[in-house]
Amino acid sequence: MKKLALGLVAGAVLWLDAGLVLAQTAVDIEAAEMEIIETDKLAVIRGDVIARREHEIIRAEEMVVTYVDVKQPDGTMKADVDTLVCKGNIRITTDTQVITGDRATFYVRRDELIVSGNVTVKQGQTVLRGPELSANLKTKHTVMKGGRVKGSFVPK
Repeated sequence: MKKLALGLVAGAVLWLDAGLVLAQTAVDIEAAEMEIIETDKLAVIRGDVIARREHEIIRAEEMVVTYVDVKQPDGTMKADVDTLVCKGNIRITTDTQVITGDRATFYVRRDELIVSGNVTVKQGQTVLRGPELSANLKTKHTVMKGGRVKGSFVPK
């Protein structure tokens, strides 16, 4: 397994923290392989992907990163992450939460997260389960939907 420092992702990857918060800091990525398709503004990272930032970790079988060129105040262009799609055995771990599912899509520029497929959110002993988790990261509005949902809420 090769350790990869992916500059395209380092600019803006979603990280979850006690209420789902967007952070823009460096990210270390480890995977079996990485493919960058510059003409499509796309990076595909495959094979037991582990993305780390400080105390947060995203694990998946595959991550597909799309990016766009954004004009900076000084007139130069900078590549910013637009979406990050994680597929297969998703596990997002922070100091306070663990979120699992089959697929996670981070709409970085819109500050939105959708996790689907057997979603579980654990915070301490509290557990929430359902087909799909949708979160607006700016407003911190989160909805578990898509069918029957279950929650076991344990006070602190």
